[in-house]
Amino acid sequence: MNILQANNIVKDYTGHRALDNVSIAVPQGKVYGLLGPNGAGKTTLIRIINHITAPDSGEVIFDGHRLTQNDVRQIGYLPEERGLYKKMRVGDQALFFAQLKGLNRSQAEQELRKWFDRFDISSWWGKKVEELSKGMAQKVQFIVTVLHRPKLLIFDEPFSGFDPINAQLLKNEILRLRDEGATVIFSTHNMPSVEELCDHITLINNSHNILTGDVEELRSRYGKDKYVLSYQGDSHALAQALASCCREIQMLDQDKNQRQTMEISLIDSDARRNAIAEANKAVELYSFQPKLMSMSDIFIKAVAESNETLPPEFNPQMITSNEF
Repeated sequence: MNILQANNIVKDYTGHRALDNVSIAVPQGKVYGLLGPNGAGKTTLIRIINHITAPDSGEVIFDGHRLTQNDVRQIGYLPEERGLYKKMRVGDQALFFAQLKGLNRSQAEQELRKWFDRFDISSWWGKKVEELSKGMAQKVQFIVTVLHRPKLLIFDEPFSGFDPINAQLLKNEILRLRDEGATVIFSTHNMPSVEELCDHITLINNSHNILTGDVEELRSRYGKDKYVLSYQGDSHALAQALASCCREIQMLDQDKNQRQTMEISLIDSDARRNAIAEANKAVELYSFQPKLMSMSDIFIKAVAESNETLPPEFNPQMITSNEF
């Protein structure tokens, strides 16, 4: 069952189409990655889901009905741009936001105290927000976002400003919330986090949905007919032996056992048996294993393939691997 569907969403701004017939379907109780280069349209879609702006055409279905303003109470949204009042005390501000979400003051304080203990930030209750680091303020906003136990949580770059220990703390909390029944939309450029957290992803590029699916299925699909060989012997002779059954051959660094390694792309699945036989003749073969593609590899490949369909004069801002 899908808790959220965005159907054929179109959104135009002056001289720019931010979303062009974009559709997504978010399964209930899953972590759903919303990915894409800067300017792809992710934030516009998130703002439409949160009823901050309206689409020019298309519709959003939430929990079986067309999304209304009243549904926003069932959505917790942590935007990339943080929004705490610097002069307010942390506890007072957390109480204020919790009451906006429908909790009475007594409920709010009870739940907030639990969360502050869980995040080991109880001593911050009486401090002013301006005294907090970016990471500390992020913890407070995370708590306020999830406090009222919404059905849908939307996190936009939630790990920005966090050291690895606190980033892992947030990842554990996101998975715990999912396991307790929440659905999470997670927008990020951090591909290792996608592999750790996401069950499904959608990749948006140049205002279009270019890739959607289950994470493990996509990794398997993009790695189809790709293998990594570990061996000892003449690499040139091995490459020659495999030339007739491979589309691509690439030398890699030595593995942890100091063995030579090579990555190959077979011409088709039927070529695997022949490739193993030829490799065994040419070198001492230690292993011949499928390559499981990383989300970084899939992201870059899918965006590059999408951009090849654009007119030559178009020059999009590409995301590069060092941003992961």
